[in-house]
Amino acid sequence: MSYSRVAVVTGANKGIGLAIVRNFALRYPSSPFNNGPCLVYLTARNNERGNQALKDLQNDAQLVKAKVLPKDGGPVEITYHQLDISQTKSIQDFSSFLKEKHPQGIDFVINNAGIAMTGFDSNVVKETIQCNYYGTLEATQDFLPLVKDGGRLVNVSSMAGHLNKYSDQIRNRFLQAKSAGEITSLMESFKAAVKNGDEKAQGWPSAAYAVSKAGVTGMTKVIAEENSSKGSKTLINSCCPGYVVTDMTKGGGVKTPDQGAETPVLLALGDIGGQNGLFWQSEKPIKW
Repeated sequence: MSYSRVAVVTGANKGIGLAIVRNFALRYPSSPFNNGPCLVYLTARNNERGNQALKDLQNDAQLVKAKVLPKDGGPVEITYHQLDISQTKSIQDFSSFLKEKHPQGIDFVINNAGIAMTGFDSNVVKETIQCNYYGTLEATQDFLPLVKDGGRLVNVSSMAGHLNKYSDQIRNRFLQAKSAGEITSLMESFKAAVKNGDEKAQGWPSAAYAVSKAGVTGMTKVIAEENSSKGSKTLINSCCPGYVVTDMTKGGGVKTPDQGAETPVLLALGDIGGQNGLFWQSEKPIKW
């Protein structure tokens, strides 16, 4: 079967990622991008969990009722592929697979994969930054060249990365950055400060997840601006899904996963007026 559109969702075996796949499938048929069948890659680190998520979606009550899957005559096929964004080789292997399988390019990327570890020390910071920041950066850099001009790339960030927790100097470095390298330098400065035990004195919060997500928001902004300056019409944005009831929030939260998926799916499929390089929450751009 040939596909008019191809989408990739990372970290999609549960929680917000799984809800993003479900709501993307529900919204695609009525979206302006619908010009034929769409293939959605649900990706996850663990094959067993990824395949179980795929099986669950095939029998999902919302999808069955909406008749969006091929077995019900719909245009959206969902398949599974392994991807661990904390491993460079995994990202490169999947990128090569996509390039070979879809030489005409892909249309949508929603980078949702990430971790939230308990505790705070140098090892927690190193692992969190490696997955959430470097993993998302590498996925963005590897997948963006595959996205057809006019497609969408969405990085799921968090309000935890809001810049009100930083010194003026560090906040300005984030806001004035013009390249991903400058954001990477900030991430490395944070890691070094934590290792030395003086991150607070240097103007950082003692929060690995928050800083990693500030990195995601900042990196997305500069890559979007750089891509647009080359004449690309692809829209690249980051967003906060809100405080969602998931394993990551340990059951806390005020939104359901489906509600958390609304903004990421809007940024992938909706009419967002050509807005690019912004940070979104509750279906609208907000101040970072």
